[in-house]
Amino acid sequence: MAHIQHQSMRRVLRREIAGTIGLLTDEQDFTAMRRYRTFTFADHASYLQQVEALLRTLASQGGHTTVALFDPEEYAEFCAEQGLEPDAPTSRIRFTAELASTGPTLPYEGQPLADLVPTLVDEAVRQATWEYATTLLSRIGNCASCGEDIGRAAFIRASDLLVRILESTGPGERHLVCSVSTAPETLIAALHADDDPEGTPQLDEAEALEFTTVLAVGIATQSAGGLVMRTSAPDTTDRVFGWRLRGEDLEPLTAGEVFDAYCTDIESGDLVSPESGVDYCAPPDLRDDGPPTAHTH
Repeated sequence: MAHIQHQSMRRVLRREIAGTIGLLTDEQDFTAMRRYRTFTFADHASYLQQVEALLRTLASQGGHTTVALFDPEEYAEFCAEQGLEPDAPTSRIRFTAELASTGPTLPYEGQPLADLVPTLVDEAVRQATWEYATTLLSRIGNCASCGEDIGRAAFIRASDLLVRILESTGPGERHLVCSVSTAPETLIAALHADDDPEGTPQLDEAEALEFTTVLAVGIATQSAGGLVMRTSAPDTTDRVFGWRLRGEDLEPLTAGEVFDAYCTDIESGDLVSPESGVDYCAPPDLRDDGPPTAHTH
């Protein structure tokens, strides 16, 4: 009887344990891990099938599992820093445990792996963008004439501009995309906002922080950039607005310029077919007032 009770208690405890699986999302990363003798999977497709089967089994047992993006290069660096043997399952376990607290993760809620993987990759890109943009802001330093932190002033300005955009475009859902041309590549951030029953825009805090940081980088460095917003509301045509980043201001585009901006792929520059039933509109002018000028030397 005591033995049965102990087994039962262990099953209960097992359900209380949260686990993390480090996932190799693409063929290139999978191939990089195959150089380790203890990594015994033969092909990426079979590997993904086994991972998905394991996730389903854990979920059926009542467990909570998160999925993290496993990067072979970061793994090798982690092993070197920690003095670990990279060709060992225990080292991979320790790295995955580290990912659970520092890297992008998603909870497994029964969704197909084919749906989870792109979302996980997008989350990783978001985090990398925010970390890079934050580093850029922190390295700009202080204004030579007044000593004020340029990055902090630009972030305050960007926050104010975002609030004014949301307040000036009426109720409904809003999807915003900000792009800033920096070396070596363009920074892009997206933000979704929807109104609560009282009409107050509701934002995802992580998205808002990333979006504001990317906009602040453009302001602080006086880089070329822009912002496009699409609004949707019941029984109305979707509307698209756009602004061009000019120093610390967002300069409104004409309706024609909004059309060109929205129908051009940001990364490739190729034309994208316009959607039917969408109005391309000149946006509100946000340059009339605002907080104290951000230093953008």
